[in-house]
Amino acid sequence: MTTPEDSRYAKSHEYVHMEGDIGTIGITDYAQKELGDVVFVELPQVGAQLELGDELGSIESVKAVSELFSPVTGEVIEVNEALADKPELVNTDPYGDGWMVRIRLAARDEVDELMSAEEYEDYTKHESGS
Repeated sequence: MTTPEDSRYAKSHEYVHMEGDIGTIGITDYAQKELGDVVFVELPQVGAQLELGDELGSIESVKAVSELFSPVTGEVIEVNEALADKPELVNTDPYGDGWMVRIRLAARDEVDELMSAEEYEDYTKHESGS
């Protein structure tokens, strides 16, 4: 499993990749593997205000429907429109073309509360029992 070092991770398996005060959010490689083939992604509208822990949408795979949670507080400034036609991008490139939303952060220090790549990998090893 690849876990980019330049992102931070939530226990609910979302990542946030920061560029200035803008955070790109998606689900981790671990999460997409657990879900299986993604067939539909529901995302918020641009302009939506999200609080840390708020539901930001849902993701449907051949196995299940799961909620997505915001790992940070802020305003949605962009959604990945490509996922409407190609939800499988979440499986093939979760940290690249499979990103979900971009948020302008309200509280940059929330990012520091999230797990590092190493901490997240340890967390998923413990969660999967390996």
